[in-house]
Amino acid sequence: MSKREKIAKIAAHIFLGLSVAGACDATLAASAVGNSSSDSSLEKCYGIAKAGMNDCGTATSSCASSATQDSQTDAFLLLPKGLCQRIVGGKLAAK
Repeated sequence: MSKREKIAKIAAHIFLGLSVAGACDATLAASAVGNSSSDSSLEKCYGIAKAGMNDCGTATSSCASSATQDSQTDAFLLLPKGLCQRIVGGKLAAK
């Protein structure tokens, strides 16, 4: 395999990975807009997001990825129903 073919293969893998990640982000964003009742298989799980890794706005900010600290009580992640109760620190309502 030539160097050019290797580079093309690597570029294709990167593009595919970014495409899948973008599709996941778009799905989560569509579920998070307004309320999460549009997809009854997901629920908001508060208090488990790492800083900057929350799915939607908090009480003090209006956009995703805006949590300023780990386990911020008003920041949530969208998870499949029933999973939040199985995670230490996970709450179904913001404090």
